[in-house]
Amino acid sequence: MNSVNKQTSNREAAGTASHRFCVAPMMDWTDRHDRVFLRQLSAHTLLYTEMVTSAALKHGDAQYLLQHSPDEQPVALQLGGSNPAELAEAAALAEQAGYDEINLNVGCPSDRVQSGAFGACLMAEPNLVARCINSMRESVNLPVTVKCRIGIDDRDSQGELEDFIGTVAEAGCDTFIVHARKAILSGLSPKENREIPPLKYASVFAVKQAFPYLSIIINGGIKTLQDAESLLKKTDGVMLGREAYQNPFILNEVDAVFFDATAKAQTRTERLQKFIPYIEQELELGTPLHHMTRHILGLYKGQKGGKQFRRHLSENSYAKTADIGVLLDAISYVD
Repeated sequence: MNSVNKQTSNREAAGTASHRFCVAPMMDWTDRHDRVFLRQLSAHTLLYTEMVTSAALKHGDAQYLLQHSPDEQPVALQLGGSNPAELAEAAALAEQAGYDEINLNVGCPSDRVQSGAFGACLMAEPNLVARCINSMRESVNLPVTVKCRIGIDDRDSQGELEDFIGTVAEAGCDTFIVHARKAILSGLSPKENREIPPLKYASVFAVKQAFPYLSIIINGGIKTLQDAESLLKKTDGVMLGREAYQNPFILNEVDAVFFDATAKAQTRTERLQKFIPYIEQELELGTPLHHMTRHILGLYKGQKGGKQFRRHLSENSYAKTADIGVLLDAISYVD
């Protein structure tokens, strides 16, 4: 069976979540608690985990690293690594854990990631990425996707980007999430790499035109649902990053706007109340309150009482004795 047909059979067997609207993998942010919270706001948005390295899964506590709730689904695991055999083992573990997709990180520009020879620096090695993709696809019956940049350093021509996409696609990857900025691998921090290199949406649009049979998801600088709708005219999906974390209520209308789903309109507080049983469950298991409440600080952004809500949680959630009452008191400022 050739690579394209095998990828198709993988999708038919496993089913696949829609990439029409996604929330990006973000280190230290999109942990399992955040994903459960975001799921209360949108039933259909595809969520991504923080990046987990294949080495950590092989040599560390894989069960802990892959821990997640079925309530998060659809959810994809993002892997970091460059060893094809090791990535295949990690992908198999992820499939056993119940994830819906495996995504390979070929976009993170941090020094720590580069020292491990993965992330954005892999854009200079499309053949290696292709081998990694092929190895993972051979080990799982799940979609295997790639998240990349439009280029790195001075290797940022449209031709080089399309050569990368084409080479990896030949290995059977049919979905690419493309951050519409290049990565500068030395001299800029990860934060600066999200802000200083200019956004070039046209580069992503051109990739879609060059590869109409691939699913091309656009990422980078998206702040509103109106922006997302506009970008969907020329791509197959959009991925929201920090805006989804800092202003999570933006997801409240995603199901209606992007998935034609009908549901009763709910307020911020009604959405938050759906998250409370999960918080209480985690508290009983010994999870500190601030592990959950740090993800909801932006829920009332721009709303009356929102600053008091954030302040109360920030000042009281870190106490060892902090319980659900801290959250209920915070809600009183806005409700």
